[in-house]
Amino acid sequence: MNYVISEAERCLNCKNPFCSQGCPIHTPIPQVIKLFKENKLNEAGQLLFDNNPLSLVTSLVCNHANQCEGHCIQGRKNSAIHISDIEHYISDTYFDKMKIHCEPYNGHMIAIIGSGPAGITVAIIMAKKGYKVTIFESKDKIGGVMQYGIPEFRLPRTIMERYKKKLTEIGVSIRPNTTIGGALEIGNLLEDGYEAIFIGTGVWRPKKLGVRGESLGNVHFGIDYLASPSAFNLGNRVAIIGTGNTAMDVARTALRHGVEHVTIYSHNNRLSASLAEIDYARLDGCEFEYDLETLEFNERGPVFKKAVRDEKDEIIGYEENPVQIECDSVIICVSQGPKNKLILTTPGLQGNDKGLLITEETGMTTVEGLFAAGDVVSGANTIVQAVAKAKVVAEQMDEYVKNKNKAD
Repeated sequence: MNYVISEAERCLNCKNPFCSQGCPIHTPIPQVIKLFKENKLNEAGQLLFDNNPLSLVTSLVCNHANQCEGHCIQGRKNSAIHISDIEHYISDTYFDKMKIHCEPYNGHMIAIIGSGPAGITVAIIMAKKGYKVTIFESKDKIGGVMQYGIPEFRLPRTIMERYKKKLTEIGVSIRPNTTIGGALEIGNLLEDGYEAIFIGTGVWRPKKLGVRGESLGNVHFGIDYLASPSAFNLGNRVAIIGTGNTAMDVARTALRHGVEHVTIYSHNNRLSASLAEIDYARLDGCEFEYDLETLEFNERGPVFKKAVRDEKDEIIGYEENPVQIECDSVIICVSQGPKNKLILTTPGLQGNDKGLLITEETGMTTVEGLFAAGDVVSGANTIVQAVAKAKVVAEQMDEYVKNKNKAD
């Protein structure tokens, strides 16, 4: 607590706050910190929640070094203020006692497909506006990527339980283990009186490398592993293909589940994950190898071709002899794409060449009354970006329902 106070005291309360400008959802950081220093924690917490319903989450998992903290003016001469720690302390303390005010029921129902960051954001906003909201979640617990794609040591699962309780308190109905595009389709929801539907199903289909051996028993996909690490028997030596934040999460999770040696392999000489996540992976014991292009997988592990670089450090070819890596398991972490059940079962619903839903600026898809935001539209992105876009789309859904009923 003393640490959080001392960090708050360092805030200069800038009139032109670069920290807020660097935040994708423009959190009013100086105002929040000012309230906190005035012992108005509840007001500070309310301000955070009203701006970002998932501040309790993003304060833990955002890339703060590239956003709020990376733009803090204190960082130019000294160390940047640890805004994330202040935000998390306030949000964590305030969340459970917070009373969310909702308007009286306005007679309209909306459906939300998927309970990830975008879905939860829309659910809260629309419930506050007086809508009867039902969330349809294909898995047994809410949270989407926050529940099944981010390790426990980065985002405690208890946080999603707290959100579930808060959603229930404000009258949101949750239907777990219910896949839309299975027994129920979007057409059924419209027939049952939902006047607008929000799609926030995320991206859960692992992308393949397109090489031989990806179906072998010792080869797995990162997003599948993170969903349930204890279900996998990886052995003692693991090779990870891919260098993004998901790869770092997989590596650190595997080491925490008893794997002795984890190596991340990059096809070039760079890593795409954030510097903080790379540093943590190194601290946890992960090793890195560079300039290795995957040729295939076999029962012994991955087979690479080694890049050859010129004096300008550019790849000009590959060594003749392939490199066989000996390991017990391989985990592929090269991003994800959307599943296509909704497109296949909803007439008129269109996706682009990557399978991502096509939307207007309002968030409206190619089917009237169906809106979408988050990774299912943008591709794999950050939680805070999903929340920021979902806020905009929720307002557009509200306008759509109001205008629709005026016309009727």
